[in-house]
Amino acid sequence: MIDLYTSPTPNGWKASVTLEELGLPYEIHAINLMAQEQKEESFLRINPNGRIPAIVDRDEDDFAVFESGAIMIYLAEKTGRLLPADKKGRSRAIQWLMFQMGGIGPMMGQANVFFRYWPEKYQPAIDRYQNESRRLFEVLERRLAESEYLAGSEFSIADIANWCWVRTHKWSGVSTDGLTNLSRWMTALSARPGCRAGIKVPVDLSGLTDESATDKSTEEFVKGARTILNTGAPAGSKPSGKQG
Repeated sequence: MIDLYTSPTPNGWKASVTLEELGLPYEIHAINLMAQEQKEESFLRINPNGRIPAIVDRDEDDFAVFESGAIMIYLAEKTGRLLPADKKGRSRAIQWLMFQMGGIGPMMGQANVFFRYWPEKYQPAIDRYQNESRRLFEVLERRLAESEYLAGSEFSIADIANWCWVRTHKWSGVSTDGLTNLSRWMTALSARPGCRAGIKVPVDLSGLTDESATDKSTEEFVKGARTILNTGAPAGSKPSGKQG
């Protein structure tokens, strides 16, 4: 049994979608980021960095894993699935996973901060992060023009990681117009039962895929994000928008 400590964010979904796709039994522990539960001592013993997601593998003497990409690799290796078996295929999957972690996630996270959460509108910052996110989408588009999935013909954790972020592009204010291969890939992943189930953990925030959404849960998400910005960064600093 896996204990999953998570919140409804793209990085949190990376872990829950992976668990769903692998069919592993897991117990959800929802972390209230607004209440700063991720900073409590009990959680810091699992993830000393105080970020979600994190897991504890009860079947392995309560072994804790933090950082979303590390969790995905651990679960894939635990089951022998969602990572190609051959050396080159495995490397390609990890490369595209790192692409998400070093590019897609941070850039879309910053776009979210300045486009959605920052109290003042600073257009140069909004433009920078939205434009860079779009450029990264175009990198995915080129890859998916030559390959069904990011690592090749095989669905992998690389697809899960990138999809969990790219699917929220409207929330970040980033267009996917003209990116036909990216759209084909997004549609294919959205049809997978494991993907559909995983993005509803720990709650369903479907508004994050809709730029104009105003449902109550989404409004609470925005309010919470602003609270985290106000309490989580030193005075005068710019927030990172990152959780795990």
